Amino acid sequence: MSDIDAPLKYTDAAKDKAAQDGSIGLLVLLALGLAFSAVALAILSREEAEPFVLAILGGLAVIGVFSLFAGAVGILHFGERQARNDITKAFADNLADGMLITDASGGVVYANATYLGLVGAVDAPNIPTLERAFANQPQLSEPVFRLMRAARQGRSWHEDVAISSEDDPAREEPGADGGKRRWLRLSVRQIAARPRPGKKSALQVWQVSDTTAERAQEGDAFDKLQQIVAYLDRAPAGFLSLGAEQRIDYMNATLAHWLDRELADTAAGGVALEDLMSADSAALIARSATRQASRETEMLDVDLKRADGTRFPARIMLRANQGVEGDAGLAHMIVLDRSHADGEAEAVVGPADVRFAHFFQSAPIAIASVDGEGRICSSNAAFARMFDHSEEVGGNHDTDIASLIGKDDAGDLDEAVAAAKDGQVVIEPVDVTFGKDDGRNGRFYVSPVEQASEQNEVAIVYAIDTTEQRALEMQIAQSQKMQAVGQLAGGIAHDFNNVLTAIIGFSELLLANHRPTDPAFQDIMNIRQNANRAAALVRQLLAFSRQQTLQPEVLALGDVLSELTILLGRLLGEKIDLNVVHGRDLWKVKADLHQFEQVIVNLSVNARDAMPDGGKLTIRTSNIGAREAGELGHKGMQAGDFVLCEVSDTGTGIAPDVLEKIFEPFFSTKDVGKGTGLGLSTVYGIIKQTGGYIYPDSEPGSGTIFRIYLPRHVETAEELAAVEPELVEDARQQDLTGTGTVLLVEDEEAVRNFAVRALTSRGYEVLEAGNGVEALELLEAYEGSVDLVISDVVMPEMDGPTLLGKLREGDPDIKVIFISGYAEDAFKKNLGEGEEFVMLPKPFSLKQLAATVKKTLET
Repeated sequence: MSDIDAPLKYTDAAKDKAAQDGSIGLLVLLALGLAFSAVALAILSREEAEPFVLAILGGLAVIGVFSLFAGAVGILHFGERQARNDITKAFADNLADGMLITDASGGVVYANATYLGLVGAVDAPNIPTLERAFANQPQLSEPVFRLMRAARQGRSWHEDVAISSEDDPAREEPGADGGKRRWLRLSVRQIAARPRPGKKSALQVWQVSDTTAERAQEGDAFDKLQQIVAYLDRAPAGFLSLGAEQRIDYMNATLAHWLDRELADTAAGGVALEDLMSADSAALIARSATRQASRETEMLDVDLKRADGTRFPARIMLRANQGVEGDAGLAHMIVLDRSHADGEAEAVVGPADVRFAHFFQSAPIAIASVDGEGRICSSNAAFARMFDHSEEVGGNHDTDIASLIGKDDAGDLDEAVAAAKDGQVVIEPVDVTFGKDDGRNGRFYVSPVEQASEQNEVAIVYAIDTTEQRALEMQIAQSQKMQAVGQLAGGIAHDFNNVLTAIIGFSELLLANHRPTDPAFQDIMNIRQNANRAAALVRQLLAFSRQQTLQPEVLALGDVLSELTILLGRLLGEKIDLNVVHGRDLWKVKADLHQFEQVIVNLSVNARDAMPDGGKLTIRTSNIGAREAGELGHKGMQAGDFVLCEVSDTGTGIAPDVLEKIFEPFFSTKDVGKGTGLGLSTVYGIIKQTGGYIYPDSEPGSGTIFRIYLPRHVETAEELAAVEPELVEDARQQDLTGTGTVLLVEDEEAVRNFAVRALTSRGYEVLEAGNGVEALELLEAYEGSVDLVISDVVMPEMDGPTLLGKLREGDPDIKVIFISGYAEDAFKKNLGEGEEFVMLPKPFSLKQLAATVKKTLET
């Protein structure tokens, strides 16, 4: 037996200095006092000493009687010092670990025999502390220092240290064991003791444990584990362990070699199950791993992926496992190389069955077989992935396929399965909503099984996920509806513009002939004001249909919003807190200033109405790069650089069914008379015509956010140098008279009559025609020259763009003004490239017509 395994030799018994807790000094002092009293009494005479003797005897009698009573009631204890902790002391004396107890000052209070042997103490009176016991071993200086520091701080601490036989204080013959090491665990902790006179109550317990045997056992266990791992790595089959969250916990070297992967990559869950196989196959494996109720081994034929993406045919034998804490999804798998196993398998089941199993599991369409009751008999990987949120999908006769879809559609699917059971060939597909509340839809095709199998299969069900298809169909339908409503609104608006042009024009002609004091003057003013209100509604219709006339200009949204803040503050009132957050270094955009202001005002007013008790309205701007825009996932939004303008409120929010209709014209949730239903439809049209996108986001009770994305505009050198001409709207202080010949082409007689009278009164000679054909005939018959042509766009027989082409053939420099209720972009595509003309949108006033004509002739 070596010295490390030999029992320790102790030189003395355990030492308990706590047993010396008496006061010998007081006892000696008492004896000296009595002796002094006896000498003093001997010197005195009998008569003089008698009172003192009686006093001393009386005092001792009182003390004796008091001590007897105090002992009887338990106040004083006699002779208990030796027996007060016999059991505890015996337990500590016989501990297998060394124990040392010191007081707060470092003095030794107790040490058991094991401690004396472990530290090599030769006699009990000179017990070394832990720091002194290992003072001659430099390699232990740092661990001992950390223990001492923890003791001073009142903390518990432990250290594992190794001592060579030459330095072991417990060895009588250093080096006899051949240089082996002894492992010790040193620890310290604090205990509270009963206070003693003149001493602190805190005590420190030091323990020294010999862990050499435990270390040896751990080493043996590790060696055996290494042998097992080496065996698994050299095995002719692959081993795979699936952990939580479908991560690979272990892969042996054989499988790593087959898949051309590094073992280091699989450490610490660095490889996911989907990295080794297709998503459908991973879903099939994951489904089997979650089946805790079954302890049977499943066999699956799947294709694994090598590191270079090539196919590796494999046969997996899988058994589900349950974690220590009861967590599911764990599994251990044996992986066989199917390229070699197929020959053996085909000899048993036939090549056709092997190929069918491969095709069945690799099919991209979800397939399942069901019995006559609709219970699933078998399913492929795609089916498991489609219903990956369902429990025990496939391979479980307790799972009814109808339970995977919505209750409203379960009856139709049951009828289809019953039809297949009856042998019907033509079975209509069933459109269903999946059972989980995730908004997914699908279509099931059911076909009968010609020959019954052992599992009593009566039908094959093919499932296709149609969620994206339905979403696209709804998006197209909504787009077509909006387009149809827009075309209708645009057509109505165009006809109204002709009527309103005549009403406004003739009202101004009447006002020109009436003084403010005339009785009819106020009535005419009311007619014109209401006509202008109607014109504003028509502009909203045109904005929704994206057919209004825009005057785009390069804008800095930060400046626009800053100037708009005062107006918004007045509109919102005192209960609404307006907060405008400007993005840094915003890109420029190109939009119609007044129309964009209308967008912000409409959204702000709607937000105000949604916060009747007050709230907060935030307008925030920022740049959105092309990459970030592509990651947003907004439907219909093309990639590119955008400037985001976000309008959010803390109001009541919008319900999902209402959110789908908010951009439809004349749709309103407000009370009758409190809204036209054109506010948000106008916003939608303006943003779309500008080339941007708008997306609402709202939940009832959580407020609403409108996100507006306007395309970034990069200014050219010409735009930076150009000075935009301004059209003077108010011509009261200008001279609007002029001379020249004007050809007016308008199919609406009322508009034509008003324009003729307005221009004639300003000094122009006017030729009028009802359409383009009449205009060309009039020009051929007219002997003079025409200085300007004013033409409507939409006319019978020949429209305005066609007329312009004919006029350019005779006079390439002729000046043309188009008047229309449609936007310029709506007909500009029908003109030749580079055509120059002036646009005057309907309805227009007399002053606007006269100012535009004079400015065009002077240019």
